[in-house]
Amino acid sequence: MADEPSKNVSGGADGGGVGTRFESSDPDTRAAAVVDALGERYWQKAYGGRDAVPCLVRTILSQNTSDTASQPAFDALLARYDDESDLAATLAAADHDELADTIAGAGLYNQKARSIIRAAEEIVADFGDAAAFDRFVREGDADEVRDRLLDMRGVGPKTADCVLLFAGGQDGVFPVDTHVHRIARRMGLAPPTADHEEVRAALEESVPGEKCGFGHTAMIQFGREYCTARKPACLDGPEACPLSDLCDRVGVSPETGEVVDPAETGSS
Repeated sequence: MADEPSKNVSGGADGGGVGTRFESSDPDTRAAAVVDALGERYWQKAYGGRDAVPCLVRTILSQNTSDTASQPAFDALLARYDDESDLAATLAAADHDELADTIAGAGLYNQKARSIIRAAEEIVADFGDAAAFDRFVREGDADEVRDRLLDMRGVGPKTADCVLLFAGGQDGVFPVDTHVHRIARRMGLAPPTADHEEVRAALEESVPGEKCGFGHTAMIQFGREYCTARKPACLDGPEACPLSDLCDRVGVSPETGEVVDPAETGSS
């Protein structure tokens, strides 16, 4: 099993959570077998432990951009606003233009600055401070926490699920980003036309709850290294992909080299 990279979607060794090992024998579903195989190739980790407000902000900044762009923006935000006082209160009182300028490298900075300020305002109004919001995310009912996060403007399903996973340490949470959405449908773990929420439901139903966290991060790593959007490794032959025997290759034709979104295949 590989060591966790220092920089990845989970934040590496400093991103919270604890390295661990899970049983991989006799998976009940193909999705569970895929996650077990990913766990053998990459890292297995029980997530949780991040502070909820920085986790929420970090995930908002990651929307529609790469880690390469969003991480420096997050670092700049913390350098300017995280002065050991209450981060939620500080961001709720932040000047929009100043915040937007600080996070400009993350793209869509005006929109993201508005989302961050509004979320911080709601946290202060509804919970009082960042510490109380932390307790709600870590100790509250997962469905209730998710619904409250989704009520915040600018917070979508992936953002809410990342907060539940990385800050709350909630079992059974499998956030779906573009990599997970593509791979799950391409492999046949979810219907070809499934949207992000339908993919999430399929994976959370099929993968043991304690394995959903590392399944999410490892599947993203796999998408970056092997199952890319335009040139998946299987185009070079089944031996080029370590998960070939578990994959339906929906939308991928090694014979012709054609790669399309699974939804365009007409499969049901």
